[in-house]
Order: sequence, then structure tokens, then C-alpha cells
Amino acid sequence: MRITIFGIASATAPRAVVLTAAATLLATTIRVRAESAPDQIDLSKFPAAAVQDVVVPVPSEVFNVLDKLGSPNWKGELRESLGKNSGNRAQVALLLGTVIAEGFIAVEAEDSERVKEIGRDVLDLSRAVGVEKAVVSRSKAIVDKADSRDWAGARRELDGALQDVRGAMNELNDEDLAQLVSLGGWVRGTEVLTSIVQKDYKPQRAELLHQPELLNYFDRRLDGMSPRLRKSGLVAQLKTMLDEIRPLIIEGEGRKISPQSVDRIHTVTSQMVLTITSSDA
Repeated sequence: MRITIFGIASATAPRAVVLTAAATLLATTIRVRAESAPDQIDLSKFPAAAVQDVVVPVPSEVFNVLDKLGSPNWKGELRESLGKNSGNRAQVALLLGTVIAEGFIAVEAEDSERVKEIGRDVLDLSRAVGVEKAVVSRSKAIVDKADSRDWAGARRELDGALQDVRGAMNELNDEDLAQLVSLGGWVRGTEVLTSIVQKDYKPQRAELLHQPELLNYFDRRLDGMSPRLRKSGLVAQLKTMLDEIRPLIIEGEGRKISPQSVDRIHTVTSQMVLTITSSDA
């Protein structure tokens, strides 16, 4: 099975895509020696919960593989500003995804103040899209875990917050917004991954970017959104972004993803994160 960062296509369920949107992949870190980490992931061993046509796995085995990347400077990957709520519900959903992804990065950096800030922001953004009740306890738990420097606990609460937000949106028939939460997290996660790979390029590291099934999934979800959302500037820009990076990511099929492609994917996803986090979005 081919490993895909922030997503793995299941051979047993053709339409099921494993979404991690950065947040899920960064949810549980198992620190192992690099040489003992498996080269492949056996999806059948994952405890998983289905959310419509999406399967979200417990990512500990994924992180065994990602530990081959060594110990990145996570603090250096944190962004200075988490962004501002513009009042546009699509922007808020995307921003919520990027903020949750940022939470996992902050946990990796063991930055308790940033984790607490993110816990409060998750609650504020959830309130803006009508799912505050689903994450009140999670938000408090994230802050408490950061205060006590319980990093494993903070990761679990962030992962739970992501699932609770998505579940609450689906219950409110806001499946499109739930998908935008996932997309926001994936964009931010991919920006960070490409940043790490840029700093120490190796073909096997760049291979982690090869995830055409996930891009195709997101593309279908964008195409299936309501006409109102499809016509919004943010969703149109997401569609353009996916179209631009798809050939660079598919490049990994049978040949290596080049340093130039990694650079371009990083530039495009960075621009998208800036758009999502802008109060003018």
C-alpha cells in the first residue's frame, strides 16, 4: 500500500478516503527509533470510525512511519497569527481546520501558551458556525492539558475536537462546511510538510506527498457542494489550488517528486493558508 500523508486510500472501500487533514495525522506521536518504523501501513489494523464516506483512523501507526523524518523544528513551523473570523461561514470552517492543525504543531513544539490560545480559538470559531456546544468541554480540556503539559492528552483532545466539530456539522446538515474543515486542516498540514521536506530534501520524504486519491476525493467534494458555496471566492480558489498541485503530486507515480515540485506545492498551499486566515477572505 502506498503511504499518503494526511490521507490513505482504502483498498477494501474504493470510495472511502482516510482523511487526516493534518490534524488527524498529527494527533498521536509514538516516538520510536527510525530504523524500527515500518515502511508501509496496514490499514486493516487501524481502529477506525466511519463518518459518511470518510474513515478516520487512529494514527499511531502512521506516525511510526513519519518518525523517519526525524525531529523537525516544530516551533519554527508555527505561524505568528492564527487568522481572524471574517463572518463568512466558509472561511470560518476553513479557518477552524487550519487552527486545529496548528494545535497539533503547537503540541509537537510543546508550546503550552500557543496550545491554550488555540483551545480558546477552537471554541470561538465553533460558536461562529453554530457548533459551540459540541466542543465546550474539549476546549477546556485542551487548555487544562496544556497547563499541565500533558501533551499526549492535548493531542487526544484536539483530535476529539476535530471529530466533534465534523459530527455536529453533519447533524446540522452542514456536510459542506464539515468538508471545508477537513480541507483547511489538510492545506495547513501540507504547507508544513513541504516546509519540512524543503529543509532536508530526500526523495523518500517527498514521496509522502504522493496522495492523488485524496486530491480526487476533495475535488469531488468541492464539485458536489451547493451552487452558492461553489461560486464563493474561497471555494473557487481551493479548486484552482487543487488543479495546480495535482500534477505535481501525481508526479510521484513511478517517478520521484522533485525539489522544484515540493517548492511549488509549498508556495501554493502557503498562499491558500494566507487567504484562509485573512480577515478579508
